[in-house]
Amino acid sequence: MSAFWCEAAIVGGVVERSVRIEETDGVITSVEPSSQARPGDIPLVGLALPGLANGHSHAFHRALRGRTHGDGGTFWTWRERMYEVAAQLEPDQYQKLATAVFAEMVLAGYTVVGEFHYVHHRTDGTAYPNGAEMEQAIVAAASAAGIRLTLLDTIYLGDGVGDSPLSHAQRRFSDAAVECWAERRDSIEVGELARIGAAIHSVRAVPPTLFAEIGAASVGLPLHAHVSEQPAENAASLTDSGHTPTELFAKAGLLGPEFTAVHGTHLSATDVALLGETRSNVCFTPTTERDLADGVGPATALRASGARLTLGSDQNAVIDPFEEIRGLEMNARLASGVRGRFAPAELLTIASTNGYSSLGWNGGRIEVDALCDLVVVATSTPRTAGADAEQLWLAATAADVTEVIVGGIVRVSAGGYVAGDVGAMLDDAIGRLDW
Repeated sequence: MSAFWCEAAIVGGVVERSVRIEETDGVITSVEPSSQARPGDIPLVGLALPGLANGHSHAFHRALRGRTHGDGGTFWTWRERMYEVAAQLEPDQYQKLATAVFAEMVLAGYTVVGEFHYVHHRTDGTAYPNGAEMEQAIVAAASAAGIRLTLLDTIYLGDGVGDSPLSHAQRRFSDAAVECWAERRDSIEVGELARIGAAIHSVRAVPPTLFAEIGAASVGLPLHAHVSEQPAENAASLTDSGHTPTELFAKAGLLGPEFTAVHGTHLSATDVALLGETRSNVCFTPTTERDLADGVGPATALRASGARLTLGSDQNAVIDPFEEIRGLEMNARLASGVRGRFAPAELLTIASTNGYSSLGWNGGRIEVDALCDLVVVATSTPRTAGADAEQLWLAATAADVTEVIVGGIVRVSAGGYVAGDVGAMLDDAIGRLDW
């Protein structure tokens, strides 16, 4: 058991002062506002937020940061650069890279990540001796970095709507059949900080005729999918089937509270209604969606429909949960010409509680029986000084995070990652790639 005394904390959606939090085995057992610190308590000076969730990540895309901005082009030309990196990954190397990327996430204030993982096999498409070697590397990386992980093991079978064959670069992504994918996924061993989820890459990579079979093989697991990220995806889907991607997921019975549509940038009004009436999740990744010129999704319409919004870093061109929070609000302002599209408390819930739920964890809240995951933000930096505590996450950046606790264990202290130099870890891992 350990205890934390917080100068201030978000409890029940509001700022409480002098909050004492006790935990046992990584779970909060007591929350007491207006309490004095006791001997042995760990002091947390600043504003303690609930753990922040990164609902959608491709860890290896981090290697492309700062290397694609002079290329111009489109999402599709960027994808070719991404394939070049994917072709170089081997389990030991990927573990080193993912450990560094996950450590950067912890340092920035993320306490759980949904890793949308599809680099499964050797470059020629054959399996590793232990079929789940790449997956075990990611699980080990998250454990080493000290972040919770939902490994969204992704099925990937084709290259384009309509059963197009895999390209050479995509061969290592494919398990060839649903039963092979499920068998490999179910062989992955996880520890205390990790759990398994499932993902359908997209209607471009998996024939919709297989969606129901995939759903049956994933009962009880979080199920995520890229949905309507690009207009070309929608156009191809409509031409091939007469339905949008969302409609195809709905026809297969996959929508619901365990389903997360990632991006949802180019949804129809019918799509929005389907996602809302089924209480599905939609994960926006604002920094990636603007970096790749994807567009701005209908966030306020989805919220009004009943869908639950979450946030992620996707390609990790930026790893900063506060930038994603601001991005959601600012994009909605730009699209509507109206300020204040989401209340500050609602934005924090989207970044914490909703994200945890979409990844299958009971966290993102400072309350009894929730996971003891906390993020402390300094209140007197050049960015946060003078900000209202109940809007602090709209002023802060990752640089203002001073402490991060995951499962009651301090992972960031006094603004530093306790397990090493994150910059050096990233330099070493990315420097091993052939550019």
